[in-house]
Amino acid sequence: MLSEFKKHIDASLPFLKEGKLLIAISGGLDSVVLTHLCKSANLNIALAHCNFKLRGEESDADEDFVLQLSEDLNLEVFIEYFDTEKYASKHKLSIQMAARELRYHWFDTMLNDLDFDCLLTAHHADDNLETFLINLTRGSGLSGLTGIPEVNNAVVRPLLPFSRAQLEAYAKQNGLQWREDSSNVSDKYLRNKLRHHIIPQLKEIAPELLSNFNTTISNLKDASDIVDDGLDALSEKAISEIDGHQIKFKISEFERFNNPKAYLYEMFKGYGFTEWNDVVDLLTAQSGKQIFSDSYRLLKDREHLILTDKANDEEADNAKKILISDDVRSIETPFGVLLFDEADSVIKSSETTVFVDKDLLDFPLHIRKWKEGDMFYPLGMKGKKKLSKYFKDEKLSLVAKEKSRLLVSDGKIVWVIGMRADDRFKVTNYTTNILKIQLIAT
Repeated sequence: MLSEFKKHIDASLPFLKEGKLLIAISGGLDSVVLTHLCKSANLNIALAHCNFKLRGEESDADEDFVLQLSEDLNLEVFIEYFDTEKYASKHKLSIQMAARELRYHWFDTMLNDLDFDCLLTAHHADDNLETFLINLTRGSGLSGLTGIPEVNNAVVRPLLPFSRAQLEAYAKQNGLQWREDSSNVSDKYLRNKLRHHIIPQLKEIAPELLSNFNTTISNLKDASDIVDDGLDALSEKAISEIDGHQIKFKISEFERFNNPKAYLYEMFKGYGFTEWNDVVDLLTAQSGKQIFSDSYRLLKDREHLILTDKANDEEADNAKKILISDDVRSIETPFGVLLFDEADSVIKSSETTVFVDKDLLDFPLHIRKWKEGDMFYPLGMKGKKKLSKYFKDEKLSLVAKEKSRLLVSDGKIVWVIGMRADDRFKVTNYTTNILKIQLIAT
């Protein structure tokens, strides 16, 4: 197996031969074999072991084993301890998910702080098959059926082409010792049920299961590449605007297809949406219709679908709590910095700079969202105008309307911030105190 491993590194992962590598090692068969293979291949490696404190003395014995292995192979080793149960409880995660988050966060820190080039994990072909079946049982798109990636940013899995049987044979032939995790025996987890019961039956029915499975994964990855190319082409045509707050998609580009649902799924699956019939219905819904994932909102606005980050929306909502006293010179808001300066004269007003008669202001001023029924007197116009009508005339999208904020004095609109000042506070020949208000976008 060592010669096959070396050939695989030369053909597919040659960058590992020049890199500083960190191996995630549990002490189990897979990571022990990976360590010995890398050592025999003269790769520059160190070991990283997580003690999750979940199995009492067994966890400590795993740590002792890894320490002894590092000494036997003359390798540097790093050990980290975690209170996994406390972390899981605090973040409302399963023990498995908590352990995963903890270890990968630590691994990332190690890579960054100690200048390791890659993290090697010991996932192999059987792990890949298990992951495929888990995703299959849960319902998955094409991306969930292409298996575990061999290279994912700094994480590399050089054992993916090899089966667990090959690893075990190599370990026995070379007299290697390893630790058995007692939790792997339990059928509590779906992965273990598949490993102990389903996959052995599949292998009995089809002895070439893993070889054929690897061929299937290769074919699915080729199909996924075609989908990605098509999605890139669609994105270039469909996306009409991207800024720090939103992405706008032309609905017409999705309606060109016989099956728009497939394209909508591929375009928006990464944003956490799951109710795909509702996403499709947005194409023909009235403006204002919206759906939500945990972190994002998708909104129908005339001829577009607008994607926004809910965190940005919530941050912008906090602007309504901002109060401004008469001695404030600058104040940070979610949409930029407002500067307040005394001025000797009016130079030139713009969308981002207005001049007002300070004596007409009633402090503290405050910033709030607009609401139905709001009216103001647009600077330079006679009479008042509903803010909703003003927004319509300015052809603002629903998202832009939602993000608009008002600078208000005693209930009166002083400035539709970044757009239009109110005529009631304009500087005249009788003004003695001129206040310049400027918006600096951030």
